[in-house]
Amino acid sequence: MPALARKSIGAQRNPESEKAILKAAADLLEEEGLGKFSIEAVARRARAGKPTIYRWWPDKTALLLAVYGELKDELVLPDTGSLEGDIVAFLGNLLGFWRGRAGAIFRSVLAESQTDEAARAALTTYHATRRQHLAAVFGRSHGGIAPTQEQAELIAEVVVAYAFSQLLIGSIGENEAEWRRLARMIAGGN
Repeated sequence: MPALARKSIGAQRNPESEKAILKAAADLLEEEGLGKFSIEAVARRARAGKPTIYRWWPDKTALLLAVYGELKDELVLPDTGSLEGDIVAFLGNLLGFWRGRAGAIFRSVLAESQTDEAARAALTTYHATRRQHLAAVFGRSHGGIAPTQEQAELIAEVVVAYAFSQLLIGSIGENEAEWRRLARMIAGGN
């Protein structure tokens, strides 16, 4: 018996359809990779119309970032009581998170942004938002003088750049000794 199509609820997003589209996109990317990922393939798998997908996500990268954002809710931001500890915990959490399907999705976003202007713009916007969010984490006072906003943003940039490089070269294993050395350097130690 053929599967029944979901009913439209008008201009509002149907939560059931949105969930099906995001799941179909994540599954397709994980199973087939970025090369076979398309809005058309997601629409077929989710039993959704392409116009619906394009109305909610204007391009492939926006959809990829939405899938990534759904997974990102699982990522816990640290509060260890020290800047050094927060950096180490953040790297451990993020790189651990990227060892799952989230890493493949984010690598796909990074790859797409290298050749597509809209993808680059979407990633730039996403990155700026995340940088601000992480600056709040790394800008807390830890028993001393808190970093300025500018310093906290640069700390976030350096930590994320390190994580990006680990993701891109496929080195997202446990390397807490290196994370601690990096955190100590950033926090003002040796």
